Amino acid sequence: AAMAAGPPPPLEPSPLPVFSDEGFGDKFLRKTRENPLVPLGCLCTIGILTYGLISFKRGNTRQSQLMMRARILAQGFTFAALLGGMVVTAMKSRK
Repeated sequence: AAMAAGPPPPLEPSPLPVFSDEGFGDKFLRKTRENPLVPLGCLCTIGILTYGLISFKRGNTRQSQLMMRARILAQGFTFAALLGGMVVTAMKSRK
């Protein structure tokens, strides 16, 4: 098989991309803007869990059980939002 005719490859290595130093706060804000449903789901989960624990401590078992079930739903919403955000990001990077 004949080799394709063309210029030889460069001798020097291609430069690596340079990334800016991004702190935790900057990255958190950027990720929150990209997918705002994940932090919202986390806050809902924490709020429901807290209310459920307070209900449990006060002896209101019916309300406590209801809040623990609601917490599972909130966690499921958060997980779905996380997966959805990952899919959207993957689709954007393909284009």
